[in-house]
Amino acid sequence: MPKFIVERNIPGADKLTAAELCDISAKSNAVVDGLGVPYVWHHTYAAGDKLYCVHEANSADDIYRHAKEGGFPADLVSEIKNTFGPETANQAA
Repeated sequence: MPKFIVERNIPGADKLTAAELCDISAKSNAVVDGLGVPYVWHHTYAAGDKLYCVHEANSADDIYRHAKEGGFPADLVSEIKNTFGPETANQAA
């Protein structure tokens, strides 16, 4: 199943309280449970006025459906084609 990065513009995203994060997470989990399609929310990063979420789904349409049903913005949905980090420099070409 492809992985996607979802950019959500939410003013003050990096200042959301623990209670707000709990509520958002519970809503997202409930929507995932009700989608009826394979779907995994991995994690979310809060940075400035944005949330960056990593989700697995069969298509971007499923991501947009999750956002719509949850009442979340989904300003940009991009399929993740590759991941790499510092250890990648040690791999043979």
